[in-house]
Amino acid sequence: MSITLLELWLPILLSGLFAWIASALIHMVIKYHNTDYKKLKDEDGISEAIEKSDDSVGFYTLPHCADFNEMNDPAVQARFKKGPIAIVTIMEKGLPPMGKLLTQQLVFFIIGSLFVAAVGCLALSKDAQTAEVFQLLFVTGFFGFGWASIPYSIWFGHPWLVTIKYLIDAVIYSAVIAATFTWLWPAAV
Repeated sequence: MSITLLELWLPILLSGLFAWIASALIHMVIKYHNTDYKKLKDEDGISEAIEKSDDSVGFYTLPHCADFNEMNDPAVQARFKKGPIAIVTIMEKGLPPMGKLLTQQLVFFIIGSLFVAAVGCLALSKDAQTAEVFQLLFVTGFFGFGWASIPYSIWFGHPWLVTIKYLIDAVIYSAVIAATFTWLWPAAV
């Protein structure tokens, strides 16, 4: 007997909420992400230079290369050899708007749970065994929450240890989501 997304509304919302709580515990209690970013030796000087440049909020590369073909230019090659090479995100001034960011993170987890549920609806029935539900939804959740973090180390210079931490996060979120769906999976009547 097939299952619909409407029948999974409660596990979608609760698993999103539980994953959000797990994320909060990871970041506010366990805090293993506190070492993901390092402090620049001349933070004040670099801050002043960015402020002086008057660049707007955005995502920047240094040295900038708008097209890969520019890499053939000896001047561009020299700038890369000389360094530094950096990717800089300039954000709005002021303290981070935590309410807005936490709400967006909650919505992220709920939508992620919706995608996990969609896969469950396509592949599982109401009479699916507990292990089937957990395994499929765990793997689906891991791909949704973890796999996409790998290119940040490949292309953007994120240390591999940081990516491994994000993959560990994805395992935790996926386990929480899969357990919630397994707990609340509608039974065949």
